[in-house]
Amino acid sequence: MYMVYWSTIEEDCGVPHAEPFDTSEMVAAMKFMEALRARQRAGEAVRFITMCSEHPDVVGHPGVDVTGPDYNWKKRRR
Repeated sequence: MYMVYWSTIEEDCGVPHAEPFDTSEMVAAMKFMEALRARQRAGEAVRFITMCSEHPDVVGHPGVDVTGPDYNWKKRRR
């Protein structure tokens, strides 16, 4: 899944917006972002345009999940 985020400035306040896209719609998400950037270049108060993704079939949470009792992390291995 892709999510496009952007803000508009309305009455001197930033208003957040988001638009979801399916995992098969990366091109559509990028075209949507380019349309937002075109609006920004035209002088419209559109800011902070960004996109992030999350794979729906991910097996576990990002990062280290569980370590065993023998795990001994050290910053420097000597």
